[in-house]
Amino acid sequence: MKMRIHPAWSVAAVAFIALIGAAGFRSTPSVMLQPLHAEFGWSLGTISAAVSVNLLLYGLTAPFAAALMAKFGIRRVAAAALLLVALGSGLTVFMHQSWQLMLCWGVLVGLGTGSLALGFVATITGRWFVKHRGLVTGVLTAGGATGNLIFLPVLSRITESHGWRTAALTVSVVALLVVPLILWRLRDHPQDLGVTALGGVTEPPAKPVGNAAKAALTALRDAARTRAFWLLAGGFAICGATTNGLVGTHFIPAAHDHGMPNTTAASLLALVGLFDIVGTIASGWLTDRVDSRVLLGAYYALRGLSLLVLPSILAATAHPSMLVFILFYGLDWVATVPPTVTLCREYFGAAGPVVFGWVFASHQFGAAIAATAAGLVRDQLGAYTWAWYGAGALALLASILSLMLFAGKHLKPVAPGLGLAVPAAKA
Repeated sequence: MKMRIHPAWSVAAVAFIALIGAAGFRSTPSVMLQPLHAEFGWSLGTISAAVSVNLLLYGLTAPFAAALMAKFGIRRVAAAALLLVALGSGLTVFMHQSWQLMLCWGVLVGLGTGSLALGFVATITGRWFVKHRGLVTGVLTAGGATGNLIFLPVLSRITESHGWRTAALTVSVVALLVVPLILWRLRDHPQDLGVTALGGVTEPPAKPVGNAAKAALTALRDAARTRAFWLLAGGFAICGATTNGLVGTHFIPAAHDHGMPNTTAASLLALVGLFDIVGTIASGWLTDRVDSRVLLGAYYALRGLSLLVLPSILAATAHPSMLVFILFYGLDWVATVPPTVTLCREYFGAAGPVVFGWVFASHQFGAAIAATAAGLVRDQLGAYTWAWYGAGALALLASILSLMLFAGKHLKPVAPGLGLAVPAAKA
């Protein structure tokens, strides 16, 4: 008898490709910082501020996008998001003033990529998977790392050979090419194809929400009553600060300060993406087997220690110590996502994807602050050293916040689909 592949795998594959496409433009700021500075004379602080707007909107859009997916469907929202990415990327070739950079990089691309952020991942895995949910969350999260791996070296070489405008147009074309695939193969619910979620019977799809913004804000209001939400959000804000905000945005210019060519630094950052794929998938596998609170505590602690070491190993060449850092940091980059998604589902039930959208918003809030702060540190002190040390200390704090979640494992719900507001009464 021929075994039929469950359509959940097809949906996950299309989602993975969409996430790669969305990651394309998010790879460009670190490549374009120096070219924009050289052409327009804008300070790194000004350019970093535009990146911060992008990162902030990338996070703030996520919970509303999750609610919009409940109202209009995953397929429509994902296609519209990629169109925004293409528009924002394409329009950058016409800019001449810094406010136009804010509009294109910050607003348009921030809204587009935010709609295909980790709230999108949580929605896909929550609807389509019961079995292997943690593993698939890890694989989809790795889509962003795969995008970095693909785009960073390519965009760096295109920028060096043909200019940053050609690189921006390349990203725009790639985003547009993914849209037909989304419209063709992505489906909103297993019931659309007459099947159940992989690994079991799940709840029937919720009725479309009447007001997506209200649904997202209601989820935030209810979740904000809980201690667990603030611990998760605090840790994830530090996660964003120490990844997208600091290393993702400033590693290339920091390495350049030490004499390393931009193409070499971009290749190292792409290697982070390669190891990130392995680390995130492995984290998803572990999340199905190990308490997520333990995983988060370990991930953040190890990340903090590695950042404290980084200032002493930055140099003009990719020596063995730097390669060890790249390997380690890559494995740990977004390994935090699968356990965080799982904890949101555990604590907040059906509202988990939208609540995770808000937790992810805190991730990008932290990233936005770090992107601007690190640029200012560089402008004022002439080096990134104290930015690395500060980020390392914050990561150690995130480890403590994650372990504090153990104090809230046995709490009763405050509203349907939400949990952890008050201690459950002892029997």
